[in-house]
Amino acid sequence: MLASPQQQPVVSRASTGAPVDASAGGPPALRFSHVSKTYRAGQVKALDDVSFDIRPGEFFGLLGPNGAGKTSLISILAGLSRASGGQVSVLGHDVVDDYANARKKLGIVPQELVFDPFFSVRETLRIQSGYFGVRNNDDWIDELLLNLGLADKAHANMRQLSGGMKRRVLVAQALVHRPPVIVLDEPTAGVDVELRQTLWQFIARLNREGHTVLLTTHYLEEAEALCHRIAMLKQGRVVALDRTSELLAGTASTMLQFKTDAALPLSLVENARVTGRVVQLTAHDALEVERILATLREAAVPIEDLEIGRANLEDVFIEIMQGSRA
Repeated sequence: MLASPQQQPVVSRASTGAPVDASAGGPPALRFSHVSKTYRAGQVKALDDVSFDIRPGEFFGLLGPNGAGKTSLISILAGLSRASGGQVSVLGHDVVDDYANARKKLGIVPQELVFDPFFSVRETLRIQSGYFGVRNNDDWIDELLLNLGLADKAHANMRQLSGGMKRRVLVAQALVHRPPVIVLDEPTAGVDVELRQTLWQFIARLNREGHTVLLTTHYLEEAEALCHRIAMLKQGRVVALDRTSELLAGTASTMLQFKTDAALPLSLVENARVTGRVVQLTAHDALEVERILATLREAAVPIEDLEIGRANLEDVFIEIMQGSRA
């Protein structure tokens, strides 16, 4: 489902999404229908008529810059905030009118590190199981501890854990009642490489087993590798919604990357992305690649470590956020 008629996205191709049986029927895993959220008596609009569905079994990415409305949307989904307009449902259960059933279907990993300092890791997970009425859950808790690298921390007090270990416990808490829909809100922000790899291996396994996953992240390489479909928010509106492969197919196909200590020619500055000594420039065809290299030679710009490859999701994201993609 594309954005509502009132907010046609930049990308409007039909989306077939995840490899799930669309003929199976039933409600979508998540439905956001004309959702709006305003603050300060309507003066600040965090969400503006946001509409899209996520199908059962999808791995779906929700991307956008800071302040785009991602956290507002997830807060409404989790019941932490009330929408100013529209409806949100989880597997057909409205998050307001049928909040208890909607919440049971959800496992949410928040951005913030929130923990109870008085319990061990295993006690924390047992208590979390109790919130959802799940008894005799130790076998699944053991599996979570093993798959998230927490087995040797099972009896450690939460206060004794590092930030990365606390993050792993948050993931375990979200999964302890085996929810069919998993929401990951910046789950790898500020964590080490080992946790990122461990987490994605486990979440990918759960997705293959049929769990629906909604991911927000600023690590766009993660979204590109994992997500079947992606929606992009900008100033509270959906500006792109499509399969990841289609989003990538619609961008410049070539990316030049090199290092230099010299200033770029003015004709290249506007379209360059510079990080320290690293410069990235997009090109739509081989002729444009040749023109860029000729311009650098004529300006006597010394370059090192030249690489020419395909553009990625980060390039698509920047094009859309800057409004240069039609």
